Amino acid sequence: MWEFDQEFIHLLEKEFHQNSLSTFIISDHNVDEVTELVKDRKLRFNVYLDRAWDVDERFEKLGKELQKRKSLFLNSYANVLHAIDKATMHLEFITAGLYVPYSIIIPPHSEREDILISVSDLARLGRPFIIKPCNTTGGGVGVVTGAESLQEIFTERVTNSDDKYLLQEKIYPRYLDGKRAWFRCFWVIDEVIPTWWDDQTHLYLPLTRQEIKDYKLNKLFTITKTIASVTGLEFFSTEIVLSEKDQLVVIDYVNDQCDLRFQTNHPDGVPMIILERIVTKFRIFTKNQKKRINIR
Repeated sequence: MWEFDQEFIHLLEKEFHQNSLSTFIISDHNVDEVTELVKDRKLRFNVYLDRAWDVDERFEKLGKELQKRKSLFLNSYANVLHAIDKATMHLEFITAGLYVPYSIIIPPHSEREDILISVSDLARLGRPFIIKPCNTTGGGVGVVTGAESLQEIFTERVTNSDDKYLLQEKIYPRYLDGKRAWFRCFWVIDEVIPTWWDDQTHLYLPLTRQEIKDYKLNKLFTITKTIASVTGLEFFSTEIVLSEKDQLVVIDYVNDQCDLRFQTNHPDGVPMIILERIVTKFRIFTKNQKKRINIR
């Protein structure tokens, strides 16, 4: 369990307990014990959300045991691995009719040292352009946002030599009443929760219904639902920009481990009104799942 998840977990537990739902927290101190209990069929969970498997293989081991026991997984490992591959998502988003930045996909350095990028391709990318590893994720790790030269591409490829890379044109947002038209949209079970999110300051603001109406941003909902359909994930966020060309462009495709720190304690955290909507959706979903199990 990530240390900064504790705030969110306490909020989630409060919401669940007030609605007669039980919770069970698994962390470093008990993950091995819980895995054995699950193996021995002495413990089971109706719904399971794993926030740690990407950094601690013990949680993945537990998760795979729970999948055998038919626990309802939020964000199955197979779906996550598919969704976090930026090269795969780039192509699938285009097929689904979404706008994405012009990109060049280049193979891992470990597979092919030499790459050929034409002058016309570079010209279409523009300067500066973005260099992104396709599978190294989290907090912009490995991303170069102001690349200017081929040499930077060669250097970055060596950094994560087993990863594919995206070379991506830089998208510039419109301004709406002084705010950069950059949005982070959360998908939670079956609901889209759109927010303002400034890519330069990393600060959130709630996006109101009136703003959605005034700025004609209803398509944020359609785009996020489409991404949910493509990925099969129950919980993620995505970044969408209203570009200077008046197109809603998906920028950072899928973030499956959403940063859920509280804005009250961290300036770049999530506003409480958004966090409360997220835990409410989890509570409703879990209660419905419990009812289905009881009916059986």
